[in-house]
Amino acid sequence: QAGQQGLNLLIAQKIVDLEAKKQKITVTEAEIEEALTKYYDYYGGEESFTQIMAVRGTSLAEVKKNIVNTLKIKKLLEPKIKVTEEEMKAFFEKNKEDFAQKEQVKARHILVATEKEAKEIKEKLAKGEDFAALAKEYSLDESTKNNGGQLGFFNRGDMTPEFEKAAFALAVGEVSAPVKTEYGYHLIKVEEKKQAAAPDYEKSKAEIKEYLFNQKLQAEYNPWLQEVSKQYEIENFLTNAS
Repeated sequence: QAGQQGLNLLIAQKIVDLEAKKQKITVTEAEIEEALTKYYDYYGGEESFTQIMAVRGTSLAEVKKNIVNTLKIKKLLEPKIKVTEEEMKAFFEKNKEDFAQKEQVKARHILVATEKEAKEIKEKLAKGEDFAALAKEYSLDESTKNNGGQLGFFNRGDMTPEFEKAAFALAVGEVSAPVKTEYGYHLIKVEEKKQAAAPDYEKSKAEIKEYLFNQKLQAEYNPWLQEVSKQYEIENFLTNAS
């Protein structure tokens, strides 16, 4: 069963390639990099994304190949898909609260077992040593230490109360005093802040349009694939014989 599914995927990719070639559709390196940047933002940076892909056993080359295939499909089906202003406004009104900007901070942290260790590392930071490098060397948080303690953006309520109170009170670039939580002692460095803001349709339009386009793309893809497949002679030699 998995073999048949894999073969169907390969056939679909081949048809997409042939149709893109027929219509002279290409994907530029700039478009690939733009798509990669969105992945990096979502996963908290390029280093974090690379590590997560490594854990999943996926190479950057495979990610790029998937991006190219997805962009070809988007360009092939774009003429069939229309997202209207009315649809975008209706979606915004229905999901308004999702477009409110919550107050957020982007931070790194170093987790150690004792306050003494935390103070010693704080002294190293005061002498100019690099926070990310010290996180890699000393942090007990296995999920973030190899990424220099990077936590990405988080909202109020996402972290333990003590950690949250300290992080949201810091100025950008500032490092906290040791913060005790149930996990140990943290040093927190805030890298960026986003202030809370009310939902704004104009600022959200591009995001809404992309979301609705992708919804319609998923609905259109299989019927389109079945239709264009008729133009090709496809010989399938995979059988269920053992």
